[in-house]
Amino acid sequence: MQTGVVVCTMLSECKQVMLTKTQEVPTFDEAELLKGVIYSFHPLFSFDGKSTTHRDITQRAALRKTAEVCRDIAASEGRDFSLTIDDSVSFAEVQTACSSTSLRSTFMFINSIANMYLSNAIVDVAYALSEKHHFDNERFHGGRDVITTGVAAVKASVRRENFVAGRSTLGGVFHTLQDFYSHSNWVELGNIAPYSTLIKPEQPLQNLAGLSTPTCRNCIGGNCGTNLLEQSLLTSGYFNLFSPEKPAGKCSHGGSFDQTSTHDPVGGINKDAVDSSHGSLHQKAADLAVDATLELLEDIRQAVGDKNFLRLMGLSQASVLCFVIDTTGSMSDDIAEVKRVSFEIIDSKRGTPEEPPAYILVPFNDPDFGPLTVTTNADIFKDSINKLTASGGGDTPEFALSGLQLALTAAPPSSEIFVFTDAPAKDFYLKSTITALIQSSKCVVTFMITDVFARRRRRRGSQGVASRSMSQNDAQLYSDLAQASGGQAIEVSKSDLSFATRVILDSSATAVVTVFQVVRNPGRPDNFTFTVDGSLRNMTAYITGTSSLTFELTSSTGVTQSSSQSSGPLASFTTAGNLHRLNINTDNQTGLWEIRVNSNDPYSVKVTGQSSVNFIFNLVEADEGGRGDFSLKEGRPLSGGNASLLVSVTESDTVKVTEVTLLDSSGTTEVNGSLQSVGSGNFLVTFSGVPAGDFVIRLRGEETSSTSRSTQRSFQRQASTQITTSSISVIAQANNSNIEPGSTISVPFTVATTANGVVNDSATGTFTVQVNNDRGYSLTAPDTVTIAAGKANGTVTLTAPASAVSGTDVTLTIQAENTAANDINFTVLRLSIVAKVTDITRPVCQVVSSSTNCPSSPALCTSSQWEFVANLTDGINGTGIESLTIRQGNGTLNTSTATGAEGENITVATYSASCCSQNVVLAAVDRVGNVGTCVGQARESTTNVSTAAPVLNTTSMTTAALNTTSAGSPTESISRYIYLSVAFSILWN
Repeated sequence: MQTGVVVCTMLSECKQVMLTKTQEVPTFDEAELLKGVIYSFHPLFSFDGKSTTHRDITQRAALRKTAEVCRDIAASEGRDFSLTIDDSVSFAEVQTACSSTSLRSTFMFINSIANMYLSNAIVDVAYALSEKHHFDNERFHGGRDVITTGVAAVKASVRRENFVAGRSTLGGVFHTLQDFYSHSNWVELGNIAPYSTLIKPEQPLQNLAGLSTPTCRNCIGGNCGTNLLEQSLLTSGYFNLFSPEKPAGKCSHGGSFDQTSTHDPVGGINKDAVDSSHGSLHQKAADLAVDATLELLEDIRQAVGDKNFLRLMGLSQASVLCFVIDTTGSMSDDIAEVKRVSFEIIDSKRGTPEEPPAYILVPFNDPDFGPLTVTTNADIFKDSINKLTASGGGDTPEFALSGLQLALTAAPPSSEIFVFTDAPAKDFYLKSTITALIQSSKCVVTFMITDVFARRRRRRGSQGVASRSMSQNDAQLYSDLAQASGGQAIEVSKSDLSFATRVILDSSATAVVTVFQVVRNPGRPDNFTFTVDGSLRNMTAYITGTSSLTFELTSSTGVTQSSSQSSGPLASFTTAGNLHRLNINTDNQTGLWEIRVNSNDPYSVKVTGQSSVNFIFNLVEADEGGRGDFSLKEGRPLSGGNASLLVSVTESDTVKVTEVTLLDSSGTTEVNGSLQSVGSGNFLVTFSGVPAGDFVIRLRGEETSSTSRSTQRSFQRQASTQITTSSISVIAQANNSNIEPGSTISVPFTVATTANGVVNDSATGTFTVQVNNDRGYSLTAPDTVTIAAGKANGTVTLTAPASAVSGTDVTLTIQAENTAANDINFTVLRLSIVAKVTDITRPVCQVVSSSTNCPSSPALCTSSQWEFVANLTDGINGTGIESLTIRQGNGTLNTSTATGAEGENITVATYSASCCSQNVVLAAVDRVGNVGTCVGQARESTTNVSTAAPVLNTTSMTTAALNTTSAGSPTESISRYIYLSVAFSILWN
């Protein structure tokens, strides 16, 4: 059934839309009108300065849990850990406590957590009408299913080392979990701890209010403090945009958009903000949401292990090492050089804070590309490179962009990707897709193009030589993509390639930042200035251009060095092919520097250095309406309209941001943004009337000296990735971000023509549609859509093969291009393959024995040992125990396997330790990530077991104990086990 509702998106504009009462994901016309209808904790910003947001809750929990993991690792290694862990810890403090490096970079850490809270915020838009995603209308089972299904997907993604997909899914799970504490009466019932059952699908939800059970009375005079009826049942508020109907006596969510709150019982119970119906309990709800998020993170930590958990949080000093390599016959020298430079990086950084967090390799040729290798294991990566061989080819272009597409979708945001080739791209038609992925992921792509000039000479002067030479257009394709990403197109001979790969070694250093970057195409003589601040070290400049290019470098003190001096007072530089690399000496010369370039041919200039001061940015868009918040924007900003950025600055306690500017690629246009601080080094930056064109972001400010807090110096940083405006809008939203193997998902999308940032209702025309996915999965999509009244709708269907492995991610790119082929926009959706999980039972632990050989005097503990033996099983129908680790304790764990009386597989754990360490906690993880724990103590009287299930099969487990342990006599094992089982059952109940 459909119901009309008037929605006011702005004070001056109210429209009536027809909404399907049962639908969960709004259509796109509806989504535009519903942007302001947010009914949860504020997603990103709290402009009242008092309310806690989803961003706050997510960030606090992530920082605290990351710090706790680092603390536990330090304790296990006997290292000091002095950080006080509470809600006030910062990224810099956690990074410093977790890392021993002298030059700290929080860039990757902040970027990863930002991915989580932006994915959290988008739930209010993507699932605006879904009761279960917000725990509305007493949909407790549905909400719990959203959480547990999402957690299973996160664990599957991490198992496949797809950390980017894991973060995105995790952020959405956080939103639903956190909403429970604002939308239900859990807080009002007097609970001071999280409702753990929400993350434990094997446990029943209890004390739920029935559909016919009244839960609320009318609010009195706008005061809703006492509107809940006296009862111990769990309820949540009803919310409806369409009508005031709700079950008799039920609570409403409340708020101006909630139609149910105007009818008996009037009012609401939400705690979304301090001015909500139950706003006096807002902070208690937010605090419980933090604790619940911490509990969920601990469950994931135990399932994936500490190392993978820290990778999921993005706690890394370095970026991934990512190569896309042409493997045709002429590339043997290049492959050998990739091997040399990658092995040098691996061997020099292994075991240090600068070790890459992951390694990515994609080979390509013709007619193949791939397979994609993504691993955190350096030895696996080395083996993959060793297996590469150069063969075939010679007469055709190669699938360079298809290989690059795989790398762009596998690499974390803001990664550096290096492409090695000596041939044109056969799949040039993917240029717009690659550009979309670059701008979405903010990855920097550098092309190493070898022997271009030699091949051009051979093509002109030789007969009978199979030509793989590049035309000017071929080379320009690579240059355009490099420019869009902030990378470089480096052309060198095979013999000079080792010089060019010095760029890779530079980029693999810790805390590399871009100070300045510009491209001139067409070329012209020009002067460029950049600011050197006191935090910068190891500065390098790269200038690419023709052999006739000359330059001059001038320091802040007026000293000058020309390109005729390869070594001088300001820099030493070397040249190979079209690349000039300058090692800049900035000692005691902070301030404004200048590079003067003289060339009429195209060229680029890039200045980098190492510094802990950096920034990340994300495009966001306003949710116009009652809440005035923002959410993540996919695709390009609309030309002529307003554009908003969420800018996060590292080292926010030592820097002050004064200016954020959009610079166009020609250097003729600057658009200054309006800054608004939203706390913790985050700024909302708004640009008005952004013109058509390609832009980069420059940030300027003041940096406080580390030696003198009263000394401030100017600094500047520049984002690498271009921002391109468009007059086309492309919006798409899948009904679900997870796909089961063998199933099909439908993704509706809308294409619209805009003018000055708003839909042009009178526009007509036809748009070309291009849809791609990086896995090559079967899909259907229209080739064109026809605009009527400014908009057109279409649908993409994507089918995952039955053989798709759970945890695999797939990136879907939808693009629309106008008939003139001079404007394009896109949206990028990241989906996860998740097999249905039927095993929801946690592994069960049975303590067999715990020796009592420890002396009573602590002074004698070093001379004695104790032993703990337990049997662990995942049951006859479980997926099986995959790992068993020590969560607490400094002893030695040995395992063996056996078969129980009913055929179940049993893992026998034997733990031994010094009597100075008399406690142990073991964590057993099954193959779908369910975690069970087993607790032991040296003193038998306090030995206990922690399991997930209150009912134990004493017959089969006692038999297993007799069959698999030799500690004590059979009678002693049986009696001890029965005693423990009874004691635990009492404690459980």
